[in-house]
Amino acid sequence: MNIQGLQKLTLLDYPGRVACTVFTGGCNFRCPFCQNSGLVLPPGQPPTWEPDALLAFLKKRVGILDGVCLTGGEPLMQPDLSKLLRDIRRLGFAIKLDTNGSFPDRLRRLAEEGLIDYVAMDVKNSPERYRETAGLPADSDLGPIFKSIAWLLEGTVPYEFRTTVVFEYHQPQDIVSMARRLIGARQWFLQGFVSSEHVIKQGLHACGAAEMETLAQHARAFVPSVQIRGI
Repeated sequence: MNIQGLQKLTLLDYPGRVACTVFTGGCNFRCPFCQNSGLVLPPGQPPTWEPDALLAFLKKRVGILDGVCLTGGEPLMQPDLSKLLRDIRRLGFAIKLDTNGSFPDRLRRLAEEGLIDYVAMDVKNSPERYRETAGLPADSDLGPIFKSIAWLLEGTVPYEFRTTVVFEYHQPQDIVSMARRLIGARQWFLQGFVSSEHVIKQGLHACGAAEMETLAQHARAFVPSVQIRGI
């Protein structure tokens, strides 16, 4: 299990929960605007936390924390993720999983095993610009991503969709194309991009508050639940 970091307390990452956030290393995407480039780009770093040490920390936080967020990188790339989740579940914590949606069968299996309580899936862009926005090869198969979206829309597990909006990648027509695929979504957040020295590609720009609201209005024509986050 490649655990690259631990935020010991968060009131933001898990809606309605006092939680900690566990960062896993490695990702199959290379989103230019990714803030966690240290977890994504080679050379990979050795784990900074062993599972036993994480579980020891969590045992001391029983009754203080009530949730654990797994993020990355892409947590579903970890071959022993289900074992860690079972151990976390035995301690009584609710579990939130952040994912890019590219492993739908693994996602479904964890839900069927009762190991996740909430899923936050990043939806990068319209199908036409998805590969570009996710830093994927031009011939990449987007089918698994759409499969994850369709499964979450069934409502088997509580979820949210979220999109980091970047001026260079998201125009109204892109948002409308995404919204058509997310019709029926319970929650979809448009998140403001924040530039930093840690992003994979420098020189990208955020949209202003008025631009974000315009994009949200386009999206709400199809998904009334759209909200703006981080502005």
